[in-house]
Amino acid sequence: MVQACSYKSKIDPNYYCQKLKFSCIQSNKVVNFKTSKGDFAVKLFGKDNPVTASNFLENIENNIYVDQKFYKIINYPQMRFIHGGVNPEDKSYIERKQNLNKTSTTIPLEIKFKEEVKPRYNYQIKNPSETVNLVNTFESGSIAMVKSGKDKSSSTEFFFVTNKIPELDGRYSIFGKIIKGLDVLEKINKEDYIKAVQISN
Repeated sequence: MVQACSYKSKIDPNYYCQKLKFSCIQSNKVVNFKTSKGDFAVKLFGKDNPVTASNFLENIENNIYVDQKFYKIINYPQMRFIHGGVNPEDKSYIERKQNLNKTSTTIPLEIKFKEEVKPRYNYQIKNPSETVNLVNTFESGSIAMVKSGKDKSSSTEFFFVTNKIPELDGRYSIFGKIIKGLDVLEKINKEDYIKAVQISN
């Protein structure tokens, strides 16, 4: 069994925040989604996933999610995946990112282990026994960034889940969870859209 405490990260969050040209916010902020089906609140895990949460906050400040549809819904008998963000199949996708001056279409995969000071970057769990040491795992209302390659996350696309999914733990950057309005998320279908995302003070 691999012990989480045996891993030593050589790179800290500030390295990636500086590289990606945004401020590293290492606090758990709350953001409010206003959608065509109603509103819900999400607590971001800025303390454990500062690069991913800070990138998401920057996207909010740049209004990247305003009027964007939930472009893909994956339904299984006991769970749903609700994808949002800038649809990569949208013809205006590249132009929209260029207008937003995104320095990169990807950010590093970022996962946090218990008893480790820094998150791990570009590291995907392969041994299932390691998942017991994760700080955040997929639960009802979890939000994570869509993967872009083996050890990278998209800088703009995200997804919510409606149930625990232990099979995916340690393979995606989970950076927040719905704390109010989970029933709204469960009603969202394809073509529903985000009216706005607002950062709480």
